[in-house]
Amino acid sequence: MPTVMEKIADALHIPHRHHQEAPKEEAQPATEAAKPAPVFDSEKVTVIFVLGGPGAGKGTQCASLVQDFGFCHLSAGDLLRAEQNRPGSAHGEMIRTYIREGQVVPMEVTIKLLENAMREALEARKDSGADGWTDGRGRFLVDGFPRKMDQALKFEEDVCTARLVLFFTTTEDEMLKRLLKRGETSGREDDNEESIRKRFRVYHEQTMPVIEHYNKQSKVAEIDSSATIEEVHIKAKEIVSKVFTGEVTRNVTA
Repeated sequence: MPTVMEKIADALHIPHRHHQEAPKEEAQPATEAAKPAPVFDSEKVTVIFVLGGPGAGKGTQCASLVQDFGFCHLSAGDLLRAEQNRPGSAHGEMIRTYIREGQVVPMEVTIKLLENAMREALEARKDSGADGWTDGRGRFLVDGFPRKMDQALKFEEDVCTARLVLFFTTTEDEMLKRLLKRGETSGREDDNEESIRKRFRVYHEQTMPVIEHYNKQSKVAEIDSSATIEEVHIKAKEIVSKVFTGEVTRNVTA
């Protein structure tokens, strides 16, 4: 009988990976098998992860950076919410439960949704002539992902290596205030204080190690998002512009 993850894999067209013992007569010397290359070449496809606590202003700043640099903005949360509401989705209720409880949805689902969205954007824009979108190139802001170390490693192994991590920071009190205000009109199930507190705990336990991982690779640009939207935008724009001019962006703080 198929497992839950196998059903999800079927729905998203993810190949099953069955491990079988090779026949003895075909046994090979114990050498590490070559890993397949990621789907997208990071020399052509620029991926910038946008991380920060719930309510740190990630989505707001992404919208401005899209206007500045022609990015395709992919919100992992938005993709998951769209999938949970998609008619006929085989796992919409499962996604809804994870989001309501402030937990991380199984990475196979999120990563495949992101990969599919990247493919669609590259196909849709390939003839647009837009800056950064010619000859198989593309620019992506991936917002709210990866939220766990296994997600980070799996995405880079299977999909594309990230060029930079924009890390927006502010206080929990400020984030709570913003989220409760948004909850008055957003209609999101997780914009209530109980869910928000759970999301804060998950963020500290699971996402901060991701930041440390990329810090060690000198890929993190930390930005204090307590200031006004315009002030934060100026800092973010300056940092991202260096990615495309080849200037150093190693572990800067703005």
